[in-house]
Amino acid sequence: TGGCGFLGARLARTLLAQGQLGVGGAPAQPITAITLTDRAPPPADLAGDARVRFLGGDLNELLAAGQLPAADTAVVYHLAAAVSGECEADFDLGMRSNYEATRHLLEACRALKTRPTFVFSSSLAVFGNLPGQPLPELIEDMTLPTPQSSYGIQKFIGEQLVADFSRKGFIAGRSCRLMTVSVRPGKPNGAASSFFSGMIREPLAGVRAVVPVGPETPVALSSPARTVEGLIRVAEVTDAQWGPLTAINMPALRTTVGDMAQALERVAGPVATSLLDWTPDPAILRLVKTWPGNVASARANAMGLHADSDFETVIRDYVRENPSAVKLPVG
Repeated sequence: TGGCGFLGARLARTLLAQGQLGVGGAPAQPITAITLTDRAPPPADLAGDARVRFLGGDLNELLAAGQLPAADTAVVYHLAAAVSGECEADFDLGMRSNYEATRHLLEACRALKTRPTFVFSSSLAVFGNLPGQPLPELIEDMTLPTPQSSYGIQKFIGEQLVADFSRKGFIAGRSCRLMTVSVRPGKPNGAASSFFSGMIREPLAGVRAVVPVGPETPVALSSPARTVEGLIRVAEVTDAQWGPLTAINMPALRTTVGDMAQALERVAGPVATSLLDWTPDPAILRLVKTWPGNVASARANAMGLHADSDFETVIRDYVRENPSAVKLPVG
């Protein structure tokens, strides 16, 4: 689900390129079909692959009509969601997109009676600073989630649904708390975290970008490549390797917004950072300041997953993968 968005499309391309997948510790099997479900159509390269099937429309409506998942589905990647800023502005949209769709998709997987692997993309937003009770310095896999946004609460509900459907034996659940993914190509979205990519992507394209928080703001990041690597790996591990049915923290590169700007300057010079407008946005700051920046990922590390080494390398990977989107000289 969300298969035609940036992350879903990249995951699909990676799976199709490797051509096979070993699910739950089983030997690798050929990938014969991937169904992409989204409101938007797939990119041309995915649409042209004979192994790709596209189902367009509202996810709740598609599920109500019984159009997915297919009877032989082995793995479901549930990436579709209304993002943080949208959910805070429209409560009903968030509940329909993030709670109702997740529950209905889980029920559809239960109806298969084949215990498919269900990978749920949760979020770091399940953690938040309670008024008068700040988060611990280090957020670990078993730290109690205390979400401070509608989006974070809806993602935590999803984690608990996945855990209970797994406990009942309906699915093999894998809830992964994704870090902020940067650098995302394309256009900004409605996520409060969108600027973490925009402050790099737009200056590299010669366009001004607003940074709505201060340079001291901590952030836990993951590159697109490391994020997709993690999503694939969690489908491969056995139930024993996965361990408790609760969600895991995916590996995070710990940095600050100021350090991100410095990395941009090392790649594209002062002309790039001169295009950053440091203009506080109280609404975005209110959400972002509740998110932790120091996140541990012991369970993911035990599965062989690790964070990016540094943000400068992440930027250079973006430049290499998206040459047509970069207008400034890169050193």
